[in-house]
Amino acid sequence: MTAIPRTTGPTGTTSARRSAGDESRYRFRHLLAAEWLKWWTLRSIFWALVLGALAVVGINAYTASSDSESWPSLSPDAQADLGPVWAAQDAFTPASAMILVLVCGTLGAMALVGEHSSGLVRTTFAAVPARHAVVVAKGLVIAGVMALYGAVLAVASFGTSQAILAGRGIGLPWDHPGAARLMAASALLAPISAMTGLALGALIRHAAATLVTVSAVLLLLPQMVGERSAWSATVRHAMLLPAWEHLVEIADWPSSPEYPATTGGSWAAYVGWALVPVLLAVLATRRMDL
Repeated sequence: MTAIPRTTGPTGTTSARRSAGDESRYRFRHLLAAEWLKWWTLRSIFWALVLGALAVVGINAYTASSDSESWPSLSPDAQADLGPVWAAQDAFTPASAMILVLVCGTLGAMALVGEHSSGLVRTTFAAVPARHAVVVAKGLVIAGVMALYGAVLAVASFGTSQAILAGRGIGLPWDHPGAARLMAASALLAPISAMTGLALGALIRHAAATLVTVSAVLLLLPQMVGERSAWSATVRHAMLLPAWEHLVEIADWPSSPEYPATTGGSWAAYVGWALVPVLLAVLATRRMDL
Protein backbone atom coordinates (compact mmCIF):
# COMPACT_ATOMS: atom_id res chain seq x y z
CA MET A 1 0.00 0.00 0.00
CA THR A 2 1.37 3.39 -0.95
CA ALA A 3 1.48 5.89 1.92
CA ILE A 4 -0.26 9.15 1.27
CA PRO A 5 2.04 12.09 2.17
CA ARG A 6 0.70 14.59 4.64
CA THR A 7 0.37 18.16 3.49
CA THR A 8 -0.30 21.30 5.43
CA GLY A 9 -3.23 22.99 3.82
CA PRO A 10 -4.74 26.45 4.28
CA THR A 11 -6.88 25.21 7.13
CA GLY A 12 -3.88 24.10 9.19
CA THR A 13 -2.04 27.35 8.56
CA THR A 14 -5.08 29.39 9.53
CA SER A 15 -5.53 27.39 12.73
CA ALA A 16 -1.90 27.95 13.67
CA ARG A 17 -2.23 31.68 13.08
CA ARG A 18 -5.39 31.83 15.14
CA SER A 19 -3.67 29.93 17.94
CA ALA A 20 -0.72 32.34 17.89
CA GLY A 21 -3.06 35.32 17.90
CA ASP A 22 -5.09 33.96 20.79
CA GLU A 23 -1.90 33.27 22.74
CA SER A 24 -0.65 36.83 22.13
CA ARG A 25 -3.93 38.31 23.37
CA TYR A 26 -3.83 35.97 26.36
CA ARG A 27 -0.31 37.08 27.24
CA PHE A 28 -1.18 40.75 26.82
CA ARG A 29 -4.13 40.37 29.20
CA HIS A 30 -1.68 38.96 31.73
CA LEU A 31 0.60 41.94 31.16
CA LEU A 32 -2.31 44.30 31.83
CA ALA A 33 -3.15 42.41 35.02
CA ALA A 34 0.48 42.50 36.15
CA GLU A 35 0.79 46.24 35.53
CA TRP A 36 -2.50 46.81 37.36
CA LEU A 37 -1.19 44.95 40.40
CA LYS A 38 2.14 46.80 40.34
CA TRP A 39 0.33 50.12 40.11
CA TRP A 40 -1.94 49.56 43.10
CA THR A 41 0.55 47.79 45.37
CA LEU A 42 2.19 51.15 46.06
CA ARG A 43 0.27 52.91 48.82
CA SER A 44 1.89 56.21 47.92
CA ILE A 45 -0.04 56.23 44.63
CA PHE A 46 -3.37 55.94 46.38
CA TRP A 47 -2.59 58.73 48.83
CA ALA A 48 -1.16 60.95 46.10
CA LEU A 49 -4.40 60.58 44.15
CA VAL A 50 -6.52 61.31 47.23
CA LEU A 51 -4.51 64.36 48.29
CA GLY A 52 -4.41 65.62 44.71
CA ALA A 53 -8.18 65.28 44.44
CA LEU A 54 -8.73 67.18 47.67
CA ALA A 55 -6.41 69.95 46.51
CA VAL A 56 -8.02 70.29 43.07
CA VAL A 57 -11.64 70.28 44.22
CA GLY A 58 -10.79 72.33 47.31
CA ILE A 59 -9.11 75.11 45.33
CA ASN A 60 -12.02 75.35 42.91
CA ALA A 61 -14.56 75.39 45.74
CA TYR A 62 -12.57 78.01 47.67
CA THR A 63 -12.28 80.25 44.61
CA ALA A 64 -16.01 79.98 43.94
CA SER A 65 -16.77 80.77 47.58
CA SER A 66 -14.47 83.80 47.51
CA ASP A 67 -16.07 85.13 44.34
CA SER A 68 -19.53 84.53 45.79
CA GLU A 69 -18.66 86.61 48.86
CA SER A 70 -17.30 89.51 46.80
CA TRP A 71 -20.18 89.44 44.33
CA PRO A 72 -22.41 92.00 46.14
CA SER A 73 -19.62 94.59 46.08
CA LEU A 74 -19.65 94.74 42.27
CA SER A 75 -21.72 97.25 40.33
CA PRO A 76 -24.65 95.98 38.26
CA ASP A 77 -22.70 96.55 35.05
CA ALA A 78 -19.71 94.63 36.37
CA GLN A 79 -21.97 91.80 37.51
CA ALA A 80 -23.52 91.57 34.06
CA ASP A 81 -20.08 91.42 32.42
CA LEU A 82 -18.25 89.18 34.89
CA GLY A 83 -20.94 86.74 36.01
CA PRO A 84 -20.52 84.12 33.25
CA VAL A 85 -16.76 84.67 33.16
CA TRP A 86 -16.34 84.05 36.88
CA ALA A 87 -18.56 80.99 36.76
CA ALA A 88 -16.54 79.49 33.90
CA GLN A 89 -13.21 80.29 35.56
CA ASP A 90 -14.27 78.85 38.90
CA ALA A 91 -15.46 75.59 37.32
CA PHE A 92 -11.81 74.56 36.95
CA THR A 93 -9.24 77.19 37.87
CA PRO A 94 -5.73 77.44 36.39
CA ALA A 95 -4.23 76.72 39.81
CA SER A 96 -6.15 73.46 40.10
CA ALA A 97 -5.18 72.52 36.54
CA MET A 98 -1.51 73.02 37.36
CA ILE A 99 -1.81 70.82 40.45
CA LEU A 100 -3.58 68.11 38.47
CA VAL A 101 -0.91 68.20 35.76
CA LEU A 102 1.91 68.04 38.30
CA VAL A 103 0.39 65.17 40.31
CA CYS A 104 -0.45 63.04 37.28
CA GLY A 105 2.79 63.79 35.46
CA THR A 106 4.77 62.81 38.55
CA LEU A 107 2.86 59.56 39.04
CA GLY A 108 3.27 58.65 35.38
CA ALA A 109 7.00 59.24 35.58
CA MET A 110 7.47 57.30 38.80
CA ALA A 111 5.60 54.30 37.37
CA LEU A 112 8.67 53.58 35.23
CA VAL A 113 11.45 55.38 37.10
CA GLY A 114 10.56 53.48 40.27
CA GLU A 115 11.11 50.16 38.48
CA HIS A 116 14.50 51.32 37.26
CA SER A 117 15.51 52.43 40.75
CA SER A 118 14.49 49.13 42.35
CA GLY A 119 15.83 46.95 39.55
CA LEU A 120 12.40 45.44 38.95
CA VAL A 121 12.56 46.48 35.30
CA ARG A 122 15.30 43.89 34.67
CA THR A 123 13.09 41.13 36.04
CA THR A 124 10.13 42.36 34.01
CA PHE A 125 12.03 42.47 30.73
CA ALA A 126 13.65 39.11 31.42
CA ALA A 127 10.20 37.57 31.79
CA VAL A 128 8.75 39.53 28.85
CA PRO A 129 11.40 40.20 26.19
CA ALA A 130 8.88 42.21 24.13
CA ARG A 131 9.60 45.50 25.86
CA HIS A 132 7.17 47.49 23.77
CA ALA A 133 4.31 45.28 24.99
CA VAL A 134 5.24 46.01 28.60
CA VAL A 135 5.29 49.76 28.00
CA VAL A 136 1.99 49.69 26.10
CA ALA A 137 0.35 47.67 28.87
CA LYS A 138 1.68 50.03 31.51
CA GLY A 139 0.52 53.02 29.50
CA LEU A 140 -2.98 51.61 29.04
CA VAL A 141 -3.36 50.92 32.76
CA ILE A 142 -2.11 54.35 33.78
CA ALA A 143 -4.11 56.16 31.09
CA GLY A 144 -7.29 54.33 32.06
CA VAL A 145 -6.91 55.08 35.76
CA MET A 146 -6.01 58.70 35.11
CA ALA A 147 -8.85 59.23 32.65
CA LEU A 148 -11.35 58.08 35.26
CA TYR A 149 -9.56 60.15 37.91
CA GLY A 150 -9.65 63.27 35.77
CA ALA A 151 -13.32 62.76 34.89
CA VAL A 152 -14.28 62.46 38.56
CA LEU A 153 -12.37 65.62 39.47
CA ALA A 154 -13.75 67.61 36.54
CA VAL A 155 -17.35 66.69 37.31
CA ALA A 156 -16.89 67.19 41.06
CA SER A 157 -15.23 70.58 40.58
CA PHE A 158 -17.88 71.80 38.16
CA GLY A 159 -20.75 70.63 40.34
CA THR A 160 -19.29 72.01 43.57
CA SER A 161 -18.25 75.40 42.22
CA GLN A 162 -21.49 76.04 40.34
CA ALA A 163 -23.57 74.98 43.34
CA ILE A 164 -21.75 77.60 45.42
CA LEU A 165 -22.22 80.30 42.78
CA ALA A 166 -25.87 79.36 42.31
CA GLY A 167 -26.58 81.14 45.59
CA ARG A 168 -25.81 84.39 43.75
CA GLY A 169 -27.69 83.34 40.64
CA ILE A 170 -24.59 83.03 38.45
CA GLY A 171 -23.91 79.30 38.56
CA LEU A 172 -23.77 77.54 35.20
CA PRO A 173 -26.18 74.64 34.57
CA TRP A 174 -24.89 71.25 33.48
CA ASP A 175 -26.27 71.77 29.98
CA HIS A 176 -24.70 75.22 29.54
CA PRO A 177 -23.12 75.60 26.08
CA GLY A 178 -19.48 74.57 26.38
CA ALA A 179 -19.80 73.00 29.84
CA ALA A 180 -19.19 69.50 28.47
CA ARG A 181 -16.13 70.72 26.60
CA LEU A 182 -14.79 72.39 29.74
CA MET A 183 -15.14 69.21 31.77
CA ALA A 184 -13.74 67.00 29.00
CA ALA A 185 -10.69 69.21 28.49
CA SER A 186 -10.04 69.35 32.23
CA ALA A 187 -10.51 65.60 32.67
CA LEU A 188 -8.11 64.75 29.84
CA LEU A 189 -5.32 66.73 31.49
CA ALA A 190 -4.83 63.79 33.86
CA PRO A 191 -4.09 60.94 31.41
CA ILE A 192 -2.16 63.16 29.00
CA SER A 193 0.08 64.47 31.79
CA ALA A 194 0.62 60.94 33.05
CA MET A 195 1.67 59.75 29.58
CA THR A 196 4.08 62.66 29.29
CA GLY A 197 5.59 61.72 32.64
CA LEU A 198 5.86 58.08 31.55
CA ALA A 199 7.74 59.09 28.39
CA LEU A 200 10.13 61.34 30.28
CA GLY A 201 10.72 58.56 32.80
CA ALA A 202 11.61 56.18 29.97
CA LEU A 203 14.00 58.71 28.45
CA ILE A 204 15.74 59.94 31.62
CA ARG A 205 15.34 57.03 34.11
CA HIS A 206 16.56 59.06 37.09
CA ALA A 207 13.98 60.17 39.65
CA ALA A 208 15.17 63.68 40.49
CA ALA A 209 16.03 64.65 36.92
CA THR A 210 12.77 63.20 35.62
CA LEU A 211 10.59 65.08 38.10
CA VAL A 212 12.36 68.37 37.38
CA THR A 213 11.91 67.81 33.65
CA VAL A 214 8.22 66.97 34.08
CA SER A 215 7.67 70.25 35.93
CA ALA A 216 9.69 72.20 33.38
CA VAL A 217 7.97 70.74 30.31
CA LEU A 218 4.39 70.83 31.59
CA LEU A 219 4.40 73.93 33.82
CA LEU A 220 7.41 76.21 33.30
CA LEU A 221 7.88 76.08 29.53
CA PRO A 222 4.41 77.50 28.72
CA GLN A 223 5.16 80.48 30.97
CA MET A 224 8.35 81.23 29.04
CA VAL A 225 6.73 81.37 25.60
CA GLY A 226 4.67 84.45 24.84
CA GLU A 227 2.30 85.43 22.05
CA ARG A 228 4.06 88.52 20.71
CA SER A 229 4.54 87.03 17.27
CA ALA A 230 2.72 84.51 15.12
CA TRP A 231 5.38 81.81 15.46
CA SER A 232 5.70 82.12 19.25
CA ALA A 233 1.91 82.08 19.58
CA THR A 234 1.78 78.92 17.47
CA VAL A 235 4.38 77.25 19.69
CA ARG A 236 2.51 78.27 22.83
CA HIS A 237 -0.85 77.10 21.50
CA ALA A 238 0.69 73.66 20.86
CA MET A 239 1.55 73.23 24.55
CA LEU A 240 -0.74 71.34 26.89
CA LEU A 241 -1.81 73.97 29.43
CA PRO A 242 -2.31 76.78 26.88
CA ALA A 243 -4.45 74.38 24.82
CA TRP A 244 -6.49 73.65 27.93
CA GLU A 245 -6.85 77.38 28.65
CA HIS A 246 -8.48 77.89 25.27
CA LEU A 247 -10.77 74.86 25.50
CA VAL A 248 -12.22 76.01 28.83
CA GLU A 249 -13.05 79.48 27.50
CA ILE A 250 -16.80 79.00 27.32
CA ALA A 251 -17.81 82.57 28.20
CA ASP A 252 -17.33 85.88 26.40
CA TRP A 253 -13.94 86.96 27.70
CA PRO A 254 -13.25 90.69 28.09
CA SER A 255 -10.09 90.64 25.95
CA SER A 256 -8.93 88.84 22.83
CA PRO A 257 -5.26 88.13 21.98
CA GLU A 258 -3.74 89.23 18.69
CA TYR A 259 -3.02 85.64 17.67
CA PRO A 260 -5.88 83.61 19.16
CA ALA A 261 -5.92 79.85 19.40
CA THR A 262 -8.56 77.77 17.67
CA THR A 263 -10.68 75.03 19.18
CA GLY A 264 -9.64 72.54 16.51
CA GLY A 265 -5.99 73.39 17.00
CA SER A 266 -6.28 72.97 20.75
CA TRP A 267 -7.86 69.53 20.38
CA ALA A 268 -5.11 68.64 17.90
CA ALA A 269 -2.55 69.63 20.52
CA TYR A 270 -4.28 67.30 22.96
CA VAL A 271 -4.04 64.43 20.46
CA GLY A 272 -0.36 65.12 19.90
CA TRP A 273 0.40 65.22 23.61
CA ALA A 274 -1.47 61.94 24.04
CA LEU A 275 0.20 59.97 21.23
CA VAL A 276 3.76 61.29 20.95
CA PRO A 277 4.75 60.45 24.57
CA VAL A 278 3.59 56.84 24.13
CA LEU A 279 5.67 56.50 20.96
CA LEU A 280 8.71 58.02 22.68
CA ALA A 281 8.32 55.70 25.66
CA VAL A 282 8.15 52.63 23.42
CA LEU A 283 11.19 53.68 21.36
CA ALA A 284 13.23 54.63 24.42
CA THR A 285 12.45 51.35 26.17
CA ARG A 286 13.38 49.29 23.12
CA ARG A 287 16.82 50.88 22.95
CA MET A 288 17.59 51.26 26.63
CA ASP A 289 20.64 49.55 28.07
CA LEU A 290 19.75 47.71 31.26
